Amino acid sequence: MAMPSDSHPPSPPVIPGTVAVAACAAMAVSYVAVLYAPTLLLRLPPATSLRAFFHRRFVCAAFSSAASVIATASLLRVWSLSDSPKALAVFGFRSDHLLEAVVIPLLLTSLVYAGSFVARLWVMSSSCGRDDGEVGVGCTEKLARWMQASLQDVMVWRNLVVAPFTEELVFRACMIPLLLCGGFKMHNIIFLSPIFFSLAHLNHLFELHQQGCNFMRSLLIVGLQLGYTVIFGWYAAFLFIRTGNLVSPIVAHIFCNMMGLPAFSSPRTRGVTSVAFVAGSISFFYLLFPATSPKLYNAMLDGCSCWHGYCRWS
Repeated sequence: MAMPSDSHPPSPPVIPGTVAVAACAAMAVSYVAVLYAPTLLLRLPPATSLRAFFHRRFVCAAFSSAASVIATASLLRVWSLSDSPKALAVFGFRSDHLLEAVVIPLLLTSLVYAGSFVARLWVMSSSCGRDDGEVGVGCTEKLARWMQASLQDVMVWRNLVVAPFTEELVFRACMIPLLLCGGFKMHNIIFLSPIFFSLAHLNHLFELHQQGCNFMRSLLIVGLQLGYTVIFGWYAAFLFIRTGNLVSPIVAHIFCNMMGLPAFSSPRTRGVTSVAFVAGSISFFYLLFPATSPKLYNAMLDGCSCWHGYCRWS
């Protein structure tokens, strides 16, 4: 949210690039390390159930995210901004243009999953209503059962609530302003900042090894995960910088976690999935810049090429 031309925000000090990178690295490490604090530091007994295990992790992730916000606010002297909405906007917490920030990135992201939609609709059309012969009733009942089970599933809360909100808060809302004020160019931040995001997933290698998975298999699984997180990190950073609203990468993160990897093909659909995937991907790249134009998400740009005047900060 840029400021009017006759009212410029107080300029926070330009922090050294090395300080910005060091702070981002520390946040990435702490985001993962704090997950093991209950047993390693607090000496609490191991969790007795999967639900209890993840409840501990939810608390740890919230604590780490809050610490990252406080550290970022201190380094950028966010407290010097004249009112709280401006301070919150530094982290992408904005109420203006909220509908655009939710709907447009969601529709844009869904284009990559055109093949997945075709494959799932194909399966649904052949499976709904098998029990009673009524497609409408069968689908409704299955949807209701799925929703009820999801609300009680701790993994759903992890993948669709806690992880998207805390990860985007730390790795986008905190790190990107630090790197921008550290003098890094936007295109460099988009392509380099996901490195911190992917490093935060290296703990999966240790966890897979603990579960008895052999090293090479664990390395392959984690390598694929890191590749996916880097690609998504590029997109999430792009959304955050272009829209200036944290809700945009959060919505994209939730949607991608819900859908999983895009479907490239399906033996059941006779090539229709592949055609839909290609068409959706082409449309995604064609609309990527027009659909994320800062003009759609900001009432006033003040001659500034980015949101909230960050390009003036450095």
